[in-house]
Amino acid sequence: MTRSILDEAHIHPAIRATISDSHADVVREVQAAIAAHPVVVVGMAQNPFPRKARKILDGLGQPYHYLEYGSYLSQWRRRNALKMWTGWPTMPMVFVRGVLVGGAQELQKLVDQGQFSALLAA
Repeated sequence: MTRSILDEAHIHPAIRATISDSHADVVREVQAAIAAHPVVVVGMAQNPFPRKARKILDGLGQPYHYLEYGSYLSQWRRRNALKMWTGWPTMPMVFVRGVLVGGAQELQKLVDQGQFSALLAA
């Protein structure tokens, strides 16, 4: 899989630190959670899809770590840093054993197809 990312050679040296430091704390926080927990859900308030993902996991009896960043009216820049880091455009972001599997709909598909347990066991 490839996705277009502006090559560093095309970013002026004077702004590279600004780009790399922009909300790096939130990315590090999510990376630490992914390293520490088998299942991580990253979401936001007021959005029903993070709740759906958590409900799916609760129904399976699967423990998970939940991180919430703002709502539709707050912390969008912090969420944007996560979206740029992962390439995933929406909330939630569900990680299983360090692998981004998508959001609530993609999680449900994995469960329905019997693939969630295999990912968890890997």
